[in-house]
Amino acid sequence: MHCGLCLPTCPTYDATKLERNSPRGRIALMRAIADDRLEPSRAFGEEMYFCLGCLACATACPAGVNYAELFEHARAEVEQSGVFGSPTRSLVRSFTLRWLFMDLHRLRLAGFALRLYQQLGLQGFLRRSGAFKLLPRRWRELEEIVPTVQQKFSAELIAPVTPATGAKRYRVAMLTGCAQDIFFSEVNRDTVEVLARNGCEVVTPPEQFCCGSLQVHCGEWEAARQLARKQIDQFPPEQFDAIISNSAGCGSHLKHYAKLLGDDPAYRERAKSWDGKVKDIHEWLAQIGITPISSNGAPELAVTYHEACHLCHGQKITAQPRQVLRVIPNLKLVELPESTWCCGSAGVYNLIQPGMANDLLERKIEHIKRTGAGVVATANPGCLLQIMNGARRQGLALRVAHPISLLAEAYRNAS
Repeated sequence: MHCGLCLPTCPTYDATKLERNSPRGRIALMRAIADDRLEPSRAFGEEMYFCLGCLACATACPAGVNYAELFEHARAEVEQSGVFGSPTRSLVRSFTLRWLFMDLHRLRLAGFALRLYQQLGLQGFLRRSGAFKLLPRRWRELEEIVPTVQQKFSAELIAPVTPATGAKRYRVAMLTGCAQDIFFSEVNRDTVEVLARNGCEVVTPPEQFCCGSLQVHCGEWEAARQLARKQIDQFPPEQFDAIISNSAGCGSHLKHYAKLLGDDPAYRERAKSWDGKVKDIHEWLAQIGITPISSNGAPELAVTYHEACHLCHGQKITAQPRQVLRVIPNLKLVELPESTWCCGSAGVYNLIQPGMANDLLERKIEHIKRTGAGVVATANPGCLLQIMNGARRQGLALRVAHPISLLAEAYRNAS
């Protein structure tokens, strides 16, 4: 396709006005390599990793070009070609993508160590001492955005089986994720509580696996396939009415296991069934009907909503989160200008492309400030952390919360 209707929606093209930084330009590069007119090069790899993968272009495309699939294959091509080959990069990728995120025990151990470092005051002491000023600038920037680890992980907050409040209408599985489990375990707890209040028996195994989205977005397809098989084995889709995700990025990937395992005869059909059962929490609540909440006379709360890219563009879910928020008594929903424009988090984008990520974050924060809202709701752990960091840098008294946490609080207040 050459129409260019995607160009105005692409944050990187909007910033640079360079054709190669647009979806159309990137697809042209991919096509040239597929047709053997170009060889994979470092420049090609840099362009694929300069792309946010926000999928705004997919929403804009009138022909329905599947940019997500092209983008993922292109990054896999970059990694297979070895154009970025270096001992340091190979070591980092092996440690994170092929070891740390392949086993939740390892990830929790890392999370526990970080929590200990924070709770013992070591982080605060080193920051006050100025020791971090001796580090290279990029390392200092990374240290500044290290998030706070939760006091308890999901398995410590959520029972393996949570009965429905009142009559049981559905039996669902709850996916606790990896970053969500370490940094936002209370969102997982709130999600289970909301599901129970809406007639769902919730199965939440304490030992779970990463969904594989991080791996596939970084070109590690075989690792992603391994994790997909583990998910399907742990949550047989035929045993549940729905398999619930509360993370936009994870949910977008989780709904595409059939394509990921399309060449696996042992999992092909089960993956198709899996894809049909995976539901974003907002999508599921809107589908089954949300239990109403009585007003308790609380003062009006102004809330604005930032749409996580992989929820609105990846999963095409835009109305349902607003429907959830409007159920909450005394909540005034203030629409956010450019609500579907990326905040710059984009998985690990803010780690590997800090310049562009910070520009996008500043743009997002300015729009949030103009709404006058004291709370911004968003449904992805990366977006939550990114906007929290942006608010902290500017000294804003802004609460950043998952819509489901706001709903859970409303249920508790009403009762």
